[in-house]
Amino acid sequence: MKYDPNFDVDNILDTLRTVNEKYQEGSPEDEAIRIAAVALFYVRESQKLDDYREFFRKFYTPAVDYIVPSQTFLTRADADEWLSSGKAKDGDLVKIAGEGFRVIPQRNGQGLRFRPTPLPEELMKMKHPDSK
Repeated sequence: MKYDPNFDVDNILDTLRTVNEKYQEGSPEDEAIRIAAVALFYVRESQKLDDYREFFRKFYTPAVDYIVPSQTFLTRADADEWLSSGKAKDGDLVKIAGEGFRVIPQRNGQGLRFRPTPLPEELMKMKHPDSK
């Protein structure tokens, strides 16, 4: 489901009203639609609509959409330079020449290194090789 951050509450209430007309008054469907409509009306009237929009966005946004590299590098040399600069932190996710890597400690505990960590778009390509 694609999230519309500027959904029109009045349109939604009108749609609920239209759908509700198909059900007999007092039916479980009638009650459910009325409760949903009044809840949305309450959110708007109590000036909590922005909070609800944010909640709705989080509810319907796949977790994978929150996985975003903190840095992107065209070359491994650029990434290595950044890594040695001291700006990198353990756990940083970066993209190097289109591939994902996680910053992790060196095995000897002295400094940091990159560990291959596929990004969501890489995983999708693995799953669906025909997709671009």
